[in-house]
Amino acid sequence: MDDHGIFGPGSVTWRVMGEPILLVGGIRALLMQGLHPRAMRGVLQNSTLMDPNEAWARFVRTTEFVRVRTYGTTAEVARAGRRVRRIHASLTAYDPDSGEHYRLDDPPALRWVHVGEVDSYLTVARRAGVGLSDADADRFVAEWRQAAEVVGLSRDEVPGSVAELEAYIREERPGLRFVPEASHPLRLSLNAPLPLLLTPLRPALPALTLLAFATLPRWARRLYGLPATPVGDLWATATLRTLHTGLGLVPAQVRYSPSARRAHRITAA
Repeated sequence: MDDHGIFGPGSVTWRVMGEPILLVGGIRALLMQGLHPRAMRGVLQNSTLMDPNEAWARFVRTTEFVRVRTYGTTAEVARAGRRVRRIHASLTAYDPDSGEHYRLDDPPALRWVHVGEVDSYLTVARRAGVGLSDADADRFVAEWRQAAEVVGLSRDEVPGSVAELEAYIREERPGLRFVPEASHPLRLSLNAPLPLLLTPLRPALPALTLLAFATLPRWARRLYGLPATPVGDLWATATLRTLHTGLGLVPAQVRYSPSARRAHRITAA
């Protein structure tokens, strides 16, 4: 019997994550992560995310982890999870607001990163017109509790429904902001050199980043110092639907075959 990992072909996750439009969701997830001060400082102080020469290379590595976690075998997922947990447990960061040092596997920061990821994929998929009922959306959130376990969280630490997801985000909002020592992601998208894997997307990346910003909630866009109006919301939804429709012209057997899932490392993000 085939080993389909933690989700499998009958899951809502496979149906959603196989959509090429989810590249925008992957960028949005990083933007959501960037609004949690401890999550962002953990990255700033321990990686090259804000180095213009390495920013998009790290995005590719993150995308590959998401691909393995979503479509890998049980053994592949376990191996990737052990590596991530080992790295997080070995690194620390400093919080200048509290004067504390903390580990990168700090549960509140991990939980926000998880929620930002789930919310981003689900939001982009639904606004793009991917056919998901309310029950499908709840099931997607519940399925991703398994993904939370891969990075070291327990199932009951993360939301299990859309209502719980939205309630958690509301609770976290007062503590969210974009830390002043970080470079603005939109500026990076315009100037950063690209790794070989992303070179074909060079002309589109600034526009995709701008679109990802536009899909954020208005309060999040304001935290990034960007305009936040209903017109922007309408533009983002219309653009997502247009792109999704255009990408839908690619034959389904090409986009969703197991071999395409293994090879298409970017659109699985």
